[in-house]
Amino acid sequence: MTARQVDVIVIGAGPVGENVADRVRAAGLEVVIVERELVGGECSYWACVPSKTLLRSPAALRAAQRVPGAAQAVTGDLDVDAVLRRRDAFVSDWSDRGGVEWLESVGIGLVRGSGRLDGPRRVVVTHDDGSTTALEARHAVVVATGSDPAMPRVEGLAQARPWTSREATSAEQVPARLAIIGGGVVGVEMATAYAGLGSEVTLLARSTLLSGFEPFAGEAVTAGLRSLGATVRLGGTPARVERDDRGMIVLTLDDGERIVADEVLVATGRSPRTDDLGLETVGLESGAWIDVDDTMLVGGADAAADGATDWLSAVGDVTHRALLTHQGKYQARAAGDAIAARVLGRRLDDAPWGAHVATADHSAVPSVVFGEPEVAAVGRTEQQARDAGLDPRVVEVGLDSVSGTGIHSDGDPGRAKLVIDPERGVLVGATFVGQDVAELLHAATIAIVGEVPVDRLWHAVPSFPTISEVWLRLLEALGRPGADR
Repeated sequence: MTARQVDVIVIGAGPVGENVADRVRAAGLEVVIVERELVGGECSYWACVPSKTLLRSPAALRAAQRVPGAAQAVTGDLDVDAVLRRRDAFVSDWSDRGGVEWLESVGIGLVRGSGRLDGPRRVVVTHDDGSTTALEARHAVVVATGSDPAMPRVEGLAQARPWTSREATSAEQVPARLAIIGGGVVGVEMATAYAGLGSEVTLLARSTLLSGFEPFAGEAVTAGLRSLGATVRLGGTPARVERDDRGMIVLTLDDGERIVADEVLVATGRSPRTDDLGLETVGLESGAWIDVDDTMLVGGADAAADGATDWLSAVGDVTHRALLTHQGKYQARAAGDAIAARVLGRRLDDAPWGAHVATADHSAVPSVVFGEPEVAAVGRTEQQARDAGLDPRVVEVGLDSVSGTGIHSDGDPGRAKLVIDPERGVLVGATFVGQDVAELLHAATIAIVGEVPVDRLWHAVPSFPTISEVWLRLLEALGRPGADR
C-alpha cells in the first residue's frame, strides 16, 4: 500500500493532539491529525466542558441562596431542562464542525478513522467503511489518544450496562436515583452535579473521598455532599451489580446491604487508550501506559529505517503523568516545540523559557474539583512532601479569617493550607477549600513554579476586601520575615 508522506502525524484530535499539531504547524512543518470520533475529543464533548456546565447552574443557585437579599429573590426551582439545553449548546450538540473548520483554517490536515501504528513512522487509518489509508511520517508520530474509564472487577457490573463519565455528562434525562462507584474527582463532581439537578445520589467510596488531596478537602466535600441530600458511604464496596427485569439497578454491598437505583455510574479511574494502537509493531507493549521523558519522547521504540530513535512522542493521558486537560496541553506544547527543534536542527536548550520540556508535571500540577465546596490544589500535599524526603513546614488557616470571604457568601467559609520547604524557603504545595476558591489557585501555581521565596510573598499585597487576602493570613500564621522560626 502506497503511503502518503507528511512531516508529522498526530493520532488523536482532542485538545492535546490539536495543540501538538498547531505547534509543529506554526514551525512550518506539514502535519496530519487522525481522529476516529469528534475533533475536540473527550474534554470538549464528554468531560471537562459538559461536566462543568452541568455543575454551574446548581452552584450559581446555591451561591445566590447563601447571600441575604439575593436569597429572598430566588423563589423558583432549578430549571433542569434549561440546564441540559445549555450543556447541549456548549458541546455544539456533539457536532465538531467548528473544530474541523479551525483545522482547515490553520492548515492542519484531518484524516477520519482509527489510526494504528504499522511499524516506525507508519500509521494505517481504518475508515468507517472498512477502507484504509496509509500515512508515513518523514519525522515524527505523536500519540494523543487519551484514556477510557476503567471498569472494576465487580460481579455483574459490565452486564448491567453502567454509566461511565460519558453517559453521565451527555444524559438526556436526570435519573431519580443515581448510584456512583468511586470517590475520586469524577465521582465527586458527578455526585455534586446530579444531587444539584434533583437526583437521589448514593456515592460509594472504598475509603475517603479525594484521597489524593489534603485530608480536610475530602472531609469538607463529604459534608458538602451530605448537605445536598446525597448519601456518602465510606468503606462501601459493591460485591455484585445487576439490572433487574424492570431496568432498575440493584447493588449488593460486601456487607449484604442492597441499594436500588435507576442508573449506576462507574468512576474508579482510567485506563490508557492504547490497546489497538499497534504499539507492538514498534516494540512497545499494547494496552499499556506510554513512558516518556520531559520532551515527551517515547523511550524503547524500534528505530526507523534511517536509524532514528527519536521519531515517536506521546502526550496527554496516555503518558499517565497528569490526567488533566490543561496539563496535557502543556505537554503538547513542549512536544511540538521539541519536535520542531529536532527537525529544524535547533538545540533543545536554546529556548530561554524552557519551552521544550514539561517539568511542571513532576511537582507543580494544578487541579480543581468542582464539588460542594470547591477544592483547588497545586504541588504536593504535606504527606507527599514528606514522602519526597522533605521536612515541610505547614500552615493552615480558616477562610473565616478573611473579611472578603464573609462578604462573598454566608455559610462554611472553608480552609487554606500551604506546604513549605524550609531549607529553600519556597512554597511546594497549596490547597484551598471553599466557595469559588478555584480563582485563588493560579497565584499559588506561579509561586511554586517561580520558586518565589516565601519572604518575598509579603510584598505581594492582596486587595481588600477579597478572598485573596487569605495569603496575608497564611503568612501571618507562618511568621513575619526574618523572625526566628
